[in-house]
Amino acid sequence: MSALRGVGAALAARLARLGVTRVSDLLFVLPLRYEDRTRVSAVGSLSPGVRAAVEGEVQLTEIAYRGRRQLLCRISDGSGMLTLRFFHFSAAQQQGLARGTRLRCFGEVRRGALGLEMVHPEYRRLTGEAAPLEDTLTPIYPLTEGVPQGRLRALIGESLRELDGAALRDWLPPAAALPPGLPSLREALHYLHRPPREAQLAELAAGRHPAQRRLAFEELLAHHLTLRLRKRALKTDPAWALADGAGLARRFLAALPFALTRAQSRALADAQEDLATSVPMVRLLQGDVGCGKTVVAAAAAARAAGSGLQAALMAPTELLAEQHWRTWRDWFAPLGETVALVSGGLPPRTRRSALEAIAGGEVRVVVGTHALFQEGIEFAALALVIVDEQHRFGVQQRLRLSEKGQQQGRLPHQLIMTATPIPRTLAMTAYADLDISVIDELPPGRTPVQTVVVPEQRRSEVVARIAQACRAGRQAYWVCPLIGESDELRAQAAEETAARLSEALPAVRVGLVHGRMPAAAKDRAMLAFKAGRVQLLIATTVIEVGVDVPNATLMVIDNAERMGLAQLHQLRGRVGRGTEASTCVLLYRAPLSALARERLRVIRQSSDGFEIARRDLELRGPGELLGTRQTGLAQLRVADLMRDADLLPRVQQTAELLLASYPDNIAALTARWIGAGERYGRVG
Repeated sequence: MSALRGVGAALAARLARLGVTRVSDLLFVLPLRYEDRTRVSAVGSLSPGVRAAVEGEVQLTEIAYRGRRQLLCRISDGSGMLTLRFFHFSAAQQQGLARGTRLRCFGEVRRGALGLEMVHPEYRRLTGEAAPLEDTLTPIYPLTEGVPQGRLRALIGESLRELDGAALRDWLPPAAALPPGLPSLREALHYLHRPPREAQLAELAAGRHPAQRRLAFEELLAHHLTLRLRKRALKTDPAWALADGAGLARRFLAALPFALTRAQSRALADAQEDLATSVPMVRLLQGDVGCGKTVVAAAAAARAAGSGLQAALMAPTELLAEQHWRTWRDWFAPLGETVALVSGGLPPRTRRSALEAIAGGEVRVVVGTHALFQEGIEFAALALVIVDEQHRFGVQQRLRLSEKGQQQGRLPHQLIMTATPIPRTLAMTAYADLDISVIDELPPGRTPVQTVVVPEQRRSEVVARIAQACRAGRQAYWVCPLIGESDELRAQAAEETAARLSEALPAVRVGLVHGRMPAAAKDRAMLAFKAGRVQLLIATTVIEVGVDVPNATLMVIDNAERMGLAQLHQLRGRVGRGTEASTCVLLYRAPLSALARERLRVIRQSSDGFEIARRDLELRGPGELLGTRQTGLAQLRVADLMRDADLLPRVQQTAELLLASYPDNIAALTARWIGAGERYGRVG
């Protein structure tokens, strides 16, 4: 940064918070939006909410006391009057706004007590000759503390002048598969920092200008290459080749009380092929709610145990970990294999004996929460790590569990499960470091869930429907509204709902589970529901993942209009798990926004997780699907995975070209866009 005039150590440190450590970095600090200061508006033409440049003569300047001391300045251009209001001002500023002074101001027009006004506008005094107007749109940049907008604008202007004098290296080769009509990197940067006055602000605001798409292409390419290189690096590390000399995986499948579907068998064959090699498997197993991912993972764990090594399944909650443990315990018992449970809620003595058995290698199959990677837990020979609901774990958590298995110079294989189906093009870019297996069919015997959308006014009919289901020996869920973001508010809403429904349904045994309850109390409530001692379970969205109660045939989701498609689909997947017909009731409060109406229409019409994921991506963007705050993809500065999805096939083609023929360009390209954030790519 020292090459830029006037940048001392203190300013350089502040700029580093924006990711700026070199002159060229400034060019990639892109505007958040633009303002049009290329034309002066008549005061009489202004309306509230617009940002505009005006010129006028000061008619009156005075200090007023309206709640707080303020400076009011009235200007006129002959077409109307405008008040300038300042809350922070000096005596010199007051003197500089004397009657008769001509000003050019820029700011947001608001409706005030005296008519239209601007609060703290930018302004300059005009002398006799006409001051030139800006000839380009004015960029508004993201700020960090201690770097004013004007200072950053000046620095970027200086770096643009340097760009004119020296070529900025374009790391894309001439043969890159760029979409037609996109400018060069140099032209794109010039345009985005200094758009001409005729530029379409709406197109720039939507991120669809060719200059933005040129940078979006390069940014998506940098992220994609980072993940591809991580995958390549992983493949050079040695892993345990799992031969399964004991034939445990074959015996495991033979002992199951059901046969795998074709899709399950296909996914398992993918995993078995990977596990037989000494290259670490990093495979994403994705499939809809209830498609049977867990049994595929268990068969892979059986292969590890049959090879005399260990497998660990990590689940995001104690409730889900315990459910997996019970299921796996029953599956593995006929084979003589013990399955250990490791979670924070275990009694100290039970936990201690489980940890000793794991460290000594007597237990080869382990199920747990994030407690699995805490200090003090040692594995004898961890050869396979299975992560359930991957988007609920931070990157560092997955990495730490994998590192626990790094013994004798070998890495464990990784199988990552998600019940959030991800559209193929998005998965190929966002999970380019993973091999992907898809389970795209449900086991036989699962009945489709009927989904109905009901307005709040018909709540009493829904309550009567619950009473009817419980009288028939069935069970029901009632998912409480999302009131506020805090667990405390949600818990309060759940408790109030439970009290109201207990009163309305005196013959029904009502249970309650929410995020503020201690883990043990939550587990007791869930187990009581699973055992049939509770007929109606009032819950917050903590039940979204993993609870399996085949007798539950009715799901009511209160305030359904507030939830995203992915969450609604996950919740609906809690019913329809047995052979009886099931119903999901979406209770909504009017008026509905256009987005909420479309969500409810999609969830009512489709039960296909992949179609719902595609529509969720269109309506909401990729964050919900990918958990992007944790993967690093949320750091995209220009690109948007949904908006720019049409670029992804060409991004993949260009990545192949760079990997094959221009490997030296890759490090510079990824450093430009990702910098030190590359570590996220180390995790499958």
